[in-house]
Amino acid sequence: MNATLKTWKTSRNLFLNLLEQTSIEKLNTIPAGFNNNIIWNIGHIIVAQQGLVYKSSGLTGYISDDLFNKYKPGTKPESFTSEDEVNELKSLLIELTVLTERDLEKEIFKNYKERQTATGFHLANVQDALEFNNFHEGLHMGYILSIRKFL
Repeated sequence: MNATLKTWKTSRNLFLNLLEQTSIEKLNTIPAGFNNNIIWNIGHIIVAQQGLVYKSSGLTGYISDDLFNKYKPGTKPESFTSEDEVNELKSLLIELTVLTERDLEKEIFKNYKERQTATGFHLANVQDALEFNNFHEGLHMGYILSIRKFL
């Protein structure tokens, strides 16, 4: 578990650094040939983690339903993301790693709804979900780096 969390925290700091180095206009730009933008990818990894770990464990998690519904799988950017929302996403990137680690220590993830992901991964427990989450976030880092080349 320790390596999984260490990888996740490192990854989240990379996302945060990328966000801080990119203008709000570029964060919101959808280049030709793409379906989304950098900020949508950031929002998506945040809500996906909450879904994979908390919702699949029958728990509420730490984000609003509005935020979840805006960035969940199958969505795309519908409007310009404001500076306030960008700042909220920046905070959540790091804050959720701390809260999730605390909740793991408290052992609150007792009932995990076993399932298969759209990409074919079998998730039997919260450990599987955390490891898959790292894979998923790595994919989205790749998407973000591709988008950046076209900005």
